[in-house]
Parts: sequence; C-alpha cells; structure tokens
Amino acid sequence: MATKAKTADRESHRIGQLVTSGPLAGRRIVITRPHKQAEGLSSMLQQFGAEVVEAPVIEIRPPDSFQALDTALNNILQYDWLILTSVNGVEALFSRLEPLGLSIDSLQHLKIAAIGPVTEQHIQDHGLVVDVVPPRYVAEEVVRALRKLVRNEKVLLVRAKVARDVIPEELGHAGAEIEVIDAYQTVLPEGARARMESVFREGKTPDAITFTSSSTVKNFLNVITGTEVPAKLAKVKFASIGPVTSDTLREYGLPVHAEADEYTMEGLAQALVRLFGS
Repeated sequence: MATKAKTADRESHRIGQLVTSGPLAGRRIVITRPHKQAEGLSSMLQQFGAEVVEAPVIEIRPPDSFQALDTALNNILQYDWLILTSVNGVEALFSRLEPLGLSIDSLQHLKIAAIGPVTEQHIQDHGLVVDVVPPRYVAEEVVRALRKLVRNEKVLLVRAKVARDVIPEELGHAGAEIEVIDAYQTVLPEGARARMESVFREGKTPDAITFTSSSTVKNFLNVITGTEVPAKLAKVKFASIGPVTSDTLREYGLPVHAEADEYTMEGLAQALVRLFGS
C-alpha cells in the first residue's frame, strides 16, 4: 500500500528544479490546473526562478454523452454563430467532426467568437477564422461584444458542463436564439487529496497557490476539507487568473493577494512577479 501511494504521488505531481536567480527565486508555487495544461504556466514560473509544484485539483473529461454536440454538428448549417469559451471546448468540438463524417468546410459559414487569444489561436490552428475576441477575457465582455450582432441570429455556445449562464441569458435577452451544448466536464482527479496533503507535508509550506478557474477554487477547498492543510494556509498567498476566479475565492472566505491584469497564464505569472518581486 505504501509503495503504491508513493508511486502514484511521483506520477501525479512534479516539482520543478529550483532556480537560484530571478524575481521568484526561492518561492515555492503550487499549480492546481490539470497536468496537460500546466506546462506553460509551470515553465514561465520556473524561468522566473520559482520552485513549481503541480498538484491538480481538476481533470478534464468528456461529457456523459456526445449526443447533443453530435446533433448540433449534424445540423450545423442552421446556426449563424459559434461561441467557444475555452480551449477544452475547441478540442471537444473538433474531435467530433471526423466520427460524424464532417470536415472543417462544414463550419466555414459560421461567424465565430472566442473568449480570448489562446482559444482564438486553437480555433485558427484548425483552419477557421475568428471574427470576435473581446478585449477582456470574461463572459461579460463576450456579451458586450456580441449583443448588437446576434439579434435574430441562431447561436451555438459550446462550453463546460458546469459554467456561468451569463452568455446564454444575456444574449437571449438581446434577441439571439441560443443553444448551449456541454462539450466536456471537470471532475476531481483521483488522489488529489493525498497529493495536496503531501505538498504541505514536505517540510516547506508553499509561498503561493495559483487558481485558474472557479472550479480549481471549489475543488481545492473540497480536497483540503478534513485535512491539516487549512491550519497552514495563513502564510500562503492566493493568486487568481482573473476577476471571476477572484470573486469565487472571496466567496469562500479566501483572500486574493495577486490577480492577473491579462487573464492568461502569462498574466498570472506576471502577477506573481509583482507580488513577490517588489
């Protein structure tokens, strides 16, 4: 049992090599996003000298069924707009084209909105042009950018199973006929509690924990409930990717010590540099 636990822990969280120079030198920073999506942030933090610990509290999985997404794609010609609010949504959507016997050409008629530049780039990588990217990468800005464009238009919104309803509600009020499709879901990874406990048991409390979505906040709190971790959080700084995630931290009684100006991994890394480098 002990050997199995140690092996699982080694496989499921990695500790970056400590760098002795840079504005984050000597700082131990925890990343809570999935391993597959942590590499960019991890690399940037390490370049700034941080010791990085990856301890994911969310895992991206397919939806319980692709039926709704498949039906929408088979009837894609009836839609005028496609809204994608994450890279995960992009990959889920494009993964269904080949099984359905469809090609990129079937989507060429759509006007497309992406919530931010990273999502935009992934859409473009699949060969489509993005028409709208809001200046700030939150749902409210998507609504502001599209409100006057979608009246009497049929809109397909592809998103996570659990998500805020700002976009469908507000665009519906603006006169759009909007259909919401759950293309993926976030779940608590197996072994997340043990990993997080080990992070705090390794003899050195982290200097900061990063949160890149409301789901990472909620799952983190779920993970540490009933452990000794809450008693050790007084000295830990909390860093958020943007205002929605920050609001969730505050909602659960946690402070926000750093928030990204630009709601990207680079923005989050820079926020930590400002916090610790000043």
